[in-house]
Amino acid sequence: MVALSKLVLITAVALLGWAYKVARPPPPPILGGPGGPPVSSPRVQLKDGRHLAYREAGVGREIAKYKIIFSHGFASTKESDFPVSQELAEELGIYLLYFDRAGYGDSDANPKRGLKSDATDVEELADKLQLGEKFYVVGTSMGGYVAWSCLNYIPYRLAGVALVVPAVNYWWPMPASVSASAYRKLDVGDRRTFWIAHHMPWLFYAWFNQKWFRISPIVEGKPEAFTEKDWEILAEIQRTGQLDRGRATKQGAYHSLCRDATILFGAWEFDPTAIENPFPNGDGVVSIWQGREDKIVRVEAQRYVAEKLPWVRYHEHPEGGHLFMCADGLGDKIVRELLLGEEPRVL
Repeated sequence: MVALSKLVLITAVALLGWAYKVARPPPPPILGGPGGPPVSSPRVQLKDGRHLAYREAGVGREIAKYKIIFSHGFASTKESDFPVSQELAEELGIYLLYFDRAGYGDSDANPKRGLKSDATDVEELADKLQLGEKFYVVGTSMGGYVAWSCLNYIPYRLAGVALVVPAVNYWWPMPASVSASAYRKLDVGDRRTFWIAHHMPWLFYAWFNQKWFRISPIVEGKPEAFTEKDWEILAEIQRTGQLDRGRATKQGAYHSLCRDATILFGAWEFDPTAIENPFPNGDGVVSIWQGREDKIVRVEAQRYVAEKLPWVRYHEHPEGGHLFMCADGLGDKIVRELLLGEEPRVL
């Protein structure tokens, strides 16, 4: 009996040691340092010493009339273009600024990363590049939570915001009938993964790396997470080299993908459906763009958020999936409304 008790104790200690080891993420490598990944992008240094990498497009910022900062999605980087045409950029005088969010690509990881820090990163980036008192923000997919954070933490810096298929947290304050309906439509692997990100964030890194159970098709970018049209669009985007998961996660999956998931699905310190209108005088536009057939961001939750915020312009494409903005010139329509207030007649 004593021998059995010792065996049980030793086994328990061994299991705890294993769990601690697999659940503990490695420290981020030092970008550009000895043995660390090389840096190939222009960067600005923030107040806390971190660097953010960026890429500029459109017209020059010195002559631009409008300046837009784009927040990229999950497993992506600043190399992912928003589908706004160069013709429109030149016609209206638009400067486009893409950046790697903290822990992605050539931007240093932030050990204290959270909703507020992602918003202040945007603000500091704008100040370092001297974009002026106000600027526009476009958040796509996972980058949508950064747009929500900007609306909450730095509304005084915003000239307008477009949330394009913005990711939703199924634990936001919303009726159970809404959240449950949307959540049930997710793949079982997505449900398990999102549940762990919300309830057991300390375990998420281990879950992400385990091979025994199927994890989220959304996180892995599997075909079943997309509509057929989405998959065609995605294949074309990948062909152009805009999507490179290796480049996105060059500092490790924890500091990019895992932190995205645990921040998005974690407990938020503010309620997006209670945000006040930053433009009560009508001098700016906030819009949400959603595809009705989107398998990644479920339309039921998006509709509820839009209903709670009557000052937000909500657009729902009847046949659109998660990448619907990449077809039929919709990117230009999104930008025209953001800058000029022009509502599209047809989606």
